[in-house]
Amino acid sequence: MTDAPREDNRQQPKPKKQQMLSAATAAKKLGVFLPATPEQFQSQQISRDALQELQDSPPEWLTTLRKEGPHPRDEVSRRLGVSNSALARGGVSDSMTTAEIRALLDERPQWLVDEREKHVPGSGRPLGTAIGERPASARQHGEDDVRDEDEGDDLV
Repeated sequence: MTDAPREDNRQQPKPKKQQMLSAATAAKKLGVFLPATPEQFQSQQISRDALQELQDSPPEWLTTLRKEGPHPRDEVSRRLGVSNSALARGGVSDSMTTAEIRALLDERPQWLVDEREKHVPGSGRPLGTAIGERPASARQHGEDDVRDEDEGDDLV
């Protein structure tokens, strides 16, 4: 072996490429309804740096959209305290303004009351009655474990 220095053939790191997001993804991350955003926002891709800048110091249009709406389905369901599926079952449109949400909360239709009870744990419904919840056993309700006399005692 020689003591002469060898040439460095390792691959050099590439400069980082700026990540770009579609307008739909950026709107979702900002929590706004895409069709309500300005045309300039909808027509171009947004870099992650620009998205961070929008989150740190939102322009007036973004502040207004977040405050007054229209809001996307995820935000509507969060504000109403129900799931997205509950909105579909209740026949609610894809977007609502803040005023429409307030009116619905003031009106309190029966479907909204029922869906909020399903969505919020400990809302007064007996255990095991919410969709997706495991059925409660008789012991959890304080009933005695009583067996019928005709029930499978003759299995040998």
